[in-house]
Amino acid sequence: MEPPMPAAPTRLTARALLLDMDGTLVNSDAVVERWWSRWAVQNGLDPAEVLSVAHGRQGHATMAALLPDRPVEVNLAENARMLDHERGDTDGVVPVPGAAAFLASLARLPHALVTSADQPLARVRMDAAGLPLPPVLITAESVGASKPDPEGFLKGAAALGFAPADCLAFEDSGAGIAAAKAAGIRVVGIGPRATAHHPDAHADTLTAVTVTPAPDGLLTVTVG
Repeated sequence: MEPPMPAAPTRLTARALLLDMDGTLVNSDAVVERWWSRWAVQNGLDPAEVLSVAHGRQGHATMAALLPDRPVEVNLAENARMLDHERGDTDGVVPVPGAAAFLASLARLPHALVTSADQPLARVRMDAAGLPLPPVLITAESVGASKPDPEGFLKGAAALGFAPADCLAFEDSGAGIAAAKAAGIRVVGIGPRATAHHPDAHADTLTAVTVTPAPDGLLTVTVG
């Protein structure tokens, strides 16, 4: 039997790129799993169930989804403690393969970080992974609603001066992909979590992604 032909690369065009952090640029799964598993046990929840919800959301939004009867102020206080723990724990934080070269290729192109982390945590994790921060940051402090709400992606597009339809998002989580789609932004899914959520294109890591700018500023993103 002949071996299957490799899939043809997917090519998408955009004017600007909006990048999630955790799971997309930085692999922080070890930290997320450590602290959210502890939180799950402390609250009588199944760690696997908690982790299926936690990726991509702000901490208080995860808590509200799992314990809907708890007061908001309790979730906000616990989220603040969780962020303290996570900022102090970089054991196992590494770049997603290809992230450094990918970000270097965007150095003079319109791009922004759109993350559910707060700005101090974003700085800690990007530094731990040896990655430069994009020039525009949309973090937890920037929005009133966590992913899967589209606010962060809409603010990222606006900060770069482009319509959502002219942007392309890079995401790994269900919440993040839903947020980008709700904003009217096409999505390149990165990593195994993304596959179930029907992104417009998918890559196992950023090593499979290249960005080619045209003289008029149009970006061609090749995946695969």
